[in-house]
Amino acid sequence: MRQDNIRGEVIGNLPAAVERYFQLMYDCDVAQFDNVFHPTAQLHGFTDDALVVWPTSAYREILATRISPMNSGAPREQEILLIDVVSSRQAMVKVRVRINQKVFVDHLGYLRTDEGWRITSKAFHLEGSAP
Repeated sequence: MRQDNIRGEVIGNLPAAVERYFQLMYDCDVAQFDNVFHPTAQLHGFTDDALVVWPTSAYREILATRISPMNSGAPREQEILLIDVVSSRQAMVKVRVRINQKVFVDHLGYLRTDEGWRITSKAFHLEGSAP
């Protein structure tokens, strides 16, 4: 029963944090970056079959220089595939999100700090291209 109560409390707040992530991916407004990512977050994935690892500072710069899907007129496509609540302070969220012509599946590790839910790890996978 206690676990169900924890999950209800967590799920009540976590989707808003995921929505902030989706919004950041769509508009690339780095003024909101710290409301989405914890300063110690790491991002991992493969680009051209090479493993890339970015600290938040590098990813912030990528977003700051990217032509946002919003500005390019790309449709906003996103979905939550899975929310796995570990505790009232930790969860894993799997999402699919379109960024311009690329479609990614991201595994987002969330921790709830005094500032709220923040991504502390992101593993990304390029699933394919969209028309």
